[in-house]
Amino acid sequence: MNMPLNTSANISDPVEQARYNMIEQQIRPWNVLDADVLELLAVVRREEFVPPACRSMAFMDIEIPLLGSDATEAVRLGHSMLQPRLEARMLQDLKILPTDRVLEIGAGSGYMAALLAQRAESVVSLEIVPALAEMAQDNLQRAGIANAHVRVSDGSRDAVPEGPFDVIVLSGSVASIPQNLLSMLREGGRLAAIVGQEPVMRFTLVRRTGDRFDTTQPWDTVAPRLVGFAQPSDFSF
Repeated sequence: MNMPLNTSANISDPVEQARYNMIEQQIRPWNVLDADVLELLAVVRREEFVPPACRSMAFMDIEIPLLGSDATEAVRLGHSMLQPRLEARMLQDLKILPTDRVLEIGAGSGYMAALLAQRAESVVSLEIVPALAEMAQDNLQRAGIANAHVRVSDGSRDAVPEGPFDVIVLSGSVASIPQNLLSMLREGGRLAAIVGQEPVMRFTLVRRTGDRFDTTQPWDTVAPRLVGFAQPSDFSF
């Protein structure tokens, strides 16, 4: 049984108290029990990856807007951070290894790239929105993370010369997983994405074995769409 990382009785810093509450009240109850993942969430300072105006929301169970003054519109456009519990459970299910080379689609603020970089050999993060790519790279540099790099690119279609990858993470939802991303997985590689339509989407984990792609969908959730990925047609007979 994994014990809590700390006890609220000996936390005097309100920021550390909020971080503790996020881990113990949001993330651990969502079946995130990997001690290494929980420790990582305690070490990587999430509040440093949100816009200054949103610092008070850094540890809340919400999608945090990253661009613009309209929070609802930012989430609709995918200009937002995922909820902490989603990022934590994705990280747990991927089982990142120190030798893994990782591709992330949708850098956002750089927080997920920071988490991945702490466990992997290297991370390439693609972001289609230039302002977000700049934000993410700046945040990673300020955090002293040298093995994660962000660039402006359309992850749904652009070539990625650093591939193939051991892990591909889509930090947002898609209607379906493009074949070109699966082709960038090396033998034994894993791809994680949130797939489907509202009101229910499924976390989808794909593992490559030779020419076979084995898929599991262990839990349901909902997440904002990634920009640039094909949407299903609304037309019906």
